[in-house]
Amino acid sequence: MVCADVKAYRTYEGQVDLLVSRGMAVGDREQAVDTLRRINYYRLSGYWYPFRHQVGDQRGDSFYPGTHLDDVVALHDFDARLRAATFSVLAPIELALRAHLGHELGRVDPCAHLDPMMLGPAARGGDGYATWLESYEREIARSREDFVAHHEAKYGGRLPVWAAVEVLDWGGLTRLYGFAPRAAQDAVADACGLRAPQLRSWMKALNIVRNTCAHHGRLFNRVHALTPKLPSPGIHPDLDAVATDWSRTFGQLTLIQFLLDRFDLGRTTLLPAVMRSYPAVRAVPITHTGAPADWGTVSALWTGAP
Repeated sequence: MVCADVKAYRTYEGQVDLLVSRGMAVGDREQAVDTLRRINYYRLSGYWYPFRHQVGDQRGDSFYPGTHLDDVVALHDFDARLRAATFSVLAPIELALRAHLGHELGRVDPCAHLDPMMLGPAARGGDGYATWLESYEREIARSREDFVAHHEAKYGGRLPVWAAVEVLDWGGLTRLYGFAPRAAQDAVADACGLRAPQLRSWMKALNIVRNTCAHHGRLFNRVHALTPKLPSPGIHPDLDAVATDWSRTFGQLTLIQFLLDRFDLGRTTLLPAVMRSYPAVRAVPITHTGAPADWGTVSALWTGAP
């Protein structure tokens, strides 16, 4: 099948010519071609979008004067560092949430996750729990973990909940948290200084952040679909001190810093270090992340101060 109604194919050299014709300075042409061999043109287009002329409520094709390919690549490379660091620090948070939820549901019953009557009301209304259970059973069937094989051989495959949480991805864990009895939800949320509805909203928001990182999406200037529920002012002064749009990336990263601190996971220096590496690009300052200009001094969550 021939794709007739699409843009014409361009060689790497032709892509460089197009950028130059639209006003971008590319420097050494051979190096520019090498850059486009390394990073797909359409991936980079998300990073040069802010450099394009504003035409009404849309962006035109031409670039503002002073736009340089080096600045675009610097933003791309910063974003890659930010994604890698964010994915890294989310991992211990996910493990802590698994441990706490498995422990608290285990208090209810070792197989509470398999019986909606032992869970909260959300598990007994609609088809959400049934859908979750089907997904969970698929994960069990394709798992190659030794502990799954052990339970299959000895107990017919019925994993106790403290083991079952280990086969769940972040989304499945979030849904199970939502199905848990409120007492179990509260116990997990208490461990990090939140209320249950707040923690659930944070888990849902950070699942999207995690997926963005895992699939190499643009993160640094993203506007996120889910805005987290926040504690009332005065409960957590270090959180109150962060003045940001919580749907922007810096707000979402602040949630991560908070959870790292409250779960005492010892990983609170990595994200600030990456943020300090933000490139000096006048047209796209660090405020495009949602961070205030003085982001590194506004809160102990970002300064590391007690």
